[in-house]
Amino acid sequence: MNSLEIAKGVIQTEAQEIANISHYLTDDFGACINEISTSKGKLIVCGMGKSGLIGKKIAATLASTGTPSFFLHPGEAYHGDLGMIEKDDIVLLISNSGETDEVLKIVPFLQSQGNTIVSMTGNTQSSLALNSNYHLNTYVEKEACPLQLAPTSSTTACLVMGDVLAVCLMKEKNFQAENFALFHPGGSLGRRLLTRVENVMKSENLPVCNTNTLIKKIVHIITQGKLGLVVVIEEGEICGVITDGDIRRAMEDRESEFFQIKAYELMSRSPLLVSSQTKLAEAESMMDKAKVNSLLVVDKKELLGVVQIYDLNK
Repeated sequence: MNSLEIAKGVIQTEAQEIANISHYLTDDFGACINEISTSKGKLIVCGMGKSGLIGKKIAATLASTGTPSFFLHPGEAYHGDLGMIEKDDIVLLISNSGETDEVLKIVPFLQSQGNTIVSMTGNTQSSLALNSNYHLNTYVEKEACPLQLAPTSSTTACLVMGDVLAVCLMKEKNFQAENFALFHPGGSLGRRLLTRVENVMKSENLPVCNTNTLIKKIVHIITQGKLGLVVVIEEGEICGVITDGDIRRAMEDRESEFFQIKAYELMSRSPLLVSSQTKLAEAESMMDKAKVNSLLVVDKKELLGVVQIYDLNK
């Protein structure tokens, strides 16, 4: 069997095992979601070895999607870090076998303190599952490892169950894109959702003309403006906009009279206008819907600037 066949087999095995875990969801899952969503505490994730690595990712996903969460190593917890767990916290313990010694050692403390325990195991009759308030079954019939030794399908199942938790909690808490952006201000999504048009618009030396400006002058203004357009203004009011595309079409359709064309004959009379306080995400949506590359930024019909699609992703 060559590498390509092995790779396809691994993917198919793990895909099938992931599909299977949807059948193992019980009423515990819904009750668990309800308790986490209404909890005043944090959701602390704990696991050993590969389960711990998956747990770190689950905690990170939860924290970035509206559920305060962090990962706690069970060994460190047993040697002093249990003080990080407060009475209102819910603790998610991950162990495929449900018999991981380091994880089981902290269960008595959690029970005595009154913490809600959620377990994620592949064995519903394991010590961990039986000593939990809620159990999430991540049982897999087959690891993708040919020796059935390395955690592969089982860790993938835990990862997916963690994503299921995060997504359901997002829905429960009505977590929106704006909330996500607040937790990711350094990313491109955060920038588009938090930054306003006034922060990126071009506002100096804007290309403008009046309604009677001849096309030869308009071409010169567009070239100097470097925005691919000119804004037509008469008596302080925006009348329309002319793009370089409008000029190219006029050259083809009205060649004989091209140099006699005036701005009012060529301009689009309903340019898209936005406030300087418009968020970049909304501006991007407007451009996409109207199939345009530019918006005019105004304040009470006064031209403040121009924002273009190229400005949104810098």
